[in-house]
Amino acid sequence: MQTSSDRHEYPAHWEADVVLRDGGTARVRPITVDDAERLVSFYEQVSDESKYYRFFAPYPRLSAKDVHRFTHHDFVDRVGLAATIGGEFIATVRYDRIGAGGTAATAPADEAEVAFLVQDAHQGRGVASALLEHIAAVARERGIRRFAAEVLPANNKMIKVFMDAGYTQKRSFEDGVVRLEFDLEPTDRSLAVQYAREHRAEARSVRRLLQPGSVAVVGAGRTPGGVGRSILGNIRDAGYTGRLYAVNRAFPEDMKELDGVVACRSVRDIDGPVDLAVVTVPAEHVPDVVTACGEHGVQGLVVISAGYADSGPEGRERQRALVRHARTYGMRIIGPNAFGIINTSPDVRLNASLAPEMPRPGRIGLFAQSGAIGIALLSRLHRRGGGVTGHTGVSTFVSSGNRADVSGNDVVQYWYDDPDTDVALMYLESIGNPRKFTRLARRTAAAKPLVVVQGARHGGVAPQGHAVRATRLPHATVSALLRQAGVIRVDTITDLVDAGLLLARQPLPAGPRVAILGNSESLGLLTYDACLSEGLRPQPPLDLTTAASADDFHAALARALADDTCDAVVVTAIPTVGEGAAGDAALAEALRSAAAAVPTKPVLVVHVELGGLAEALSAATSTAPQTAPGTASQAAPGTTSQAAPSAAFASDPGAAPQAVPGGPASRATPGTAPHTPPGTADQPPSGPSGPSGPPRPSAAPAQPPSAVRAPEGAHLIPAYPAAERAVRALGEAVAYAQWRREAADPGKVPEYEDIDEKGAAQQIAGHLARGQGLTLGTQETCDLLGRYGVHVHRALPAATPDDAAAAAQAIGYPVALKATAPHLRHRADLGGVRLDLADEEQLRRAYAELTELFGKPAELRPVVQGMAPRGVDTVVRAVIDPAAGAVLSFGLAGAATQLLGDMAHRLIPVTDRDATSLIRSVRTAPLLFGWRGSAPVDAAALEELLLRVSRLVDDHPEVVAVTLEPVVVAPHGLSVLGASVRLAPPPARDDLGPRTLPAY
Repeated sequence: MQTSSDRHEYPAHWEADVVLRDGGTARVRPITVDDAERLVSFYEQVSDESKYYRFFAPYPRLSAKDVHRFTHHDFVDRVGLAATIGGEFIATVRYDRIGAGGTAATAPADEAEVAFLVQDAHQGRGVASALLEHIAAVARERGIRRFAAEVLPANNKMIKVFMDAGYTQKRSFEDGVVRLEFDLEPTDRSLAVQYAREHRAEARSVRRLLQPGSVAVVGAGRTPGGVGRSILGNIRDAGYTGRLYAVNRAFPEDMKELDGVVACRSVRDIDGPVDLAVVTVPAEHVPDVVTACGEHGVQGLVVISAGYADSGPEGRERQRALVRHARTYGMRIIGPNAFGIINTSPDVRLNASLAPEMPRPGRIGLFAQSGAIGIALLSRLHRRGGGVTGHTGVSTFVSSGNRADVSGNDVVQYWYDDPDTDVALMYLESIGNPRKFTRLARRTAAAKPLVVVQGARHGGVAPQGHAVRATRLPHATVSALLRQAGVIRVDTITDLVDAGLLLARQPLPAGPRVAILGNSESLGLLTYDACLSEGLRPQPPLDLTTAASADDFHAALARALADDTCDAVVVTAIPTVGEGAAGDAALAEALRSAAAAVPTKPVLVVHVELGGLAEALSAATSTAPQTAPGTASQAAPGTTSQAAPSAAFASDPGAAPQAVPGGPASRATPGTAPHTPPGTADQPPSGPSGPSGPPRPSAAPAQPPSAVRAPEGAHLIPAYPAAERAVRALGEAVAYAQWRREAADPGKVPEYEDIDEKGAAQQIAGHLARGQGLTLGTQETCDLLGRYGVHVHRALPAATPDDAAAAAQAIGYPVALKATAPHLRHRADLGGVRLDLADEEQLRRAYAELTELFGKPAELRPVVQGMAPRGVDTVVRAVIDPAAGAVLSFGLAGAATQLLGDMAHRLIPVTDRDATSLIRSVRTAPLLFGWRGSAPVDAAALEELLLRVSRLVDDHPEVVAVTLEPVVVAPHGLSVLGASVRLAPPPARDDLGPRTLPAY
């Protein structure tokens, strides 16, 4: 507790959990008077050198006066923060507000002196960088705009912390001390630095979970069966390359081994470090396990145990306590109620899940919040036959369960850098931080495809166990924002797998032009129709007739791929009577060999009850050419290397393909370089058994005799049982490839010299001084929008006919008379608007008609407004959503928006390219561009309006809602006829603030 002299209560919202550079976690919180003993203990563990760097002189211990000074803060002019692990300090930072002469000061002085001290054992973990982000956010909140720091020249580590932060700095040297001064206003560089650090830290925290050097299964039972014993067996049988331990407090003291695995009664009894603990004990015993793991230095937990937020309010509180408990020791959690994790890398081979078999190694990463959906995804990718067929393996799999800590955002951070993952598939039931997810997705999608299906999207509530921020945006809007970020959004698990297999096996198409060929005219026509439905540009189908041989297919496919007017090929095939497996194998070989000759264009097969062909097409166990030992594949000077999809084979037909590290982590965008499909070599395991223990059966089912071996360099072609599914997957690939090309030049946020940002800030502050949240009046709205170059047509109230006549005289005829009552506003169809009133007589007649139809003037709230040039009525809206952030929306006014929901959306800040695409994204966009001979509107003026509204909301987070309706866009210029603005205090922290984990 703080003393009565403190001017502010304890700022609990400054508390935060952060991920450090090495993937561990720490808690950042304000220092209080209760921390005196912790501070002294912390200082005793700091080296003499670090103390010297902090105080510029030998300072072996803190005096009572020092302890009082460093623990008593007013949380305004004097603030101290500590980073803690296990409740003990590992680093501190403080600032003291100073005046012009460097002496202690109070507000409105806006400069402060800042100083750090980091325990030597924790230096190099990024603790000081994280603390700098948080103390800077606190300082900005308290009106401090600039930090000053004095550092000894030899203290290179601390100088680097300040210099690398990305703030605008000034550096000087005087009296043997380096003085650094830097503004705290975030810059593009400081945000880039912050996001890069966030990425490295969160990716490493997941890597520690997925690539552990040692694993302990806590709760492995002595008798066969049970969750713990099953997972222990799954890890062992998968050939895990690290150290494995079975832990159960019920083991006899003399028990040393369980199923060939070292057995211990507690994690504390394990001789050596433990990187990962898989917890399977009942929920009531988990706290004791967490304590034991934390004291032993375990880095992370996978909690399989249920009985948390999935079981109701009591369980939700138990889940919060679990996360808080684990984070005190710097541990991250997958779960609780998780299905488990899998890493098929030959260097790890970890199956810490309830899946009884290890999936085939491959290039697809899977994330599922549902264990049942995770099983379905693994099963679909694992098996042959049914649905989309063929060998396509998994790199990593994470089932997050209740997603109390590690989320899809963290796993996306890991996949971005993972050389073994080329395509990411995600099943999400909720998105805890959509704003961050779209930011991460945009960066990831620029390097590798990210395919997402969202469940529970129409339920209105998050699934039980998921703590997420509520969003006021409809699902269609969230979906549009995800697509804007490059996410391939699909509606079903089937679509998820269909798109994933195509993206994992084939290059990205350079455009929407599709060639169709096959031995069935009807199937070709179905494919043609499906292409049109997906917005593709199909060529007339080529019917090879049912008499077509494998050579005919080869020749037709080769011609189609060589055609410069074709970007992708769909091959349709029906069974040939009497040929059986031999015919299927020949056809598969013909298609593979033709596709391999042109590796830059995708090929898909639609088959009807043709299991043998599907098997043969997927008979390869690799997606890249093999290189002879001691040689390397290199493109000739002046040419582009073509790392085409290809195939190599294990010596054992039933062997599972094995991923080889070092594959490409990104794809070339069509139009810039040939697309390199996922495909560093997937090679067979080095042997039938792991580093120890007996041989284990392969996880892959044996190939049937009908499957033939593809020659080296052959394509792995995806096969689909229905034309609609194949074409839908191709359509997603085409749209994604187009997004990749456009993302290479995202555009810019224009600067407008006539914007009065400072004046707007002062006006907003004045309005908010009157209340916490308010909708501005008409004149206030016009004034604020006018500071950003958005000019609203003047509208004067007309409480009586005489007032209306006076208003019209002031504005000038012709005028419009409008009722602005809520039930009549923007409802011209109800007759509440009279236009083109040329004189006072017409105005008075119109006034009488309105009052006769709709009631007294007090109920109608009539206004008089000058006539605007005729054009297309549109609506522009901006809103701050608590989950998604700032969103700009556009549509045509009237039924198109209100009845059909025809609105397009973009995240703020909007670039010039975003504005251009936004007005063209609505279905009614042709009305803006000369539909049926009408004059095209002034699109440039409309785009500028969108950009100005975006700037207003982006510059001032207090502006939580803006509506411009109608905006009449004419062939030359536009007129804003109605506007409203709502203000509210900005949130204490947003996505521009310091790095934090979700609060619990």
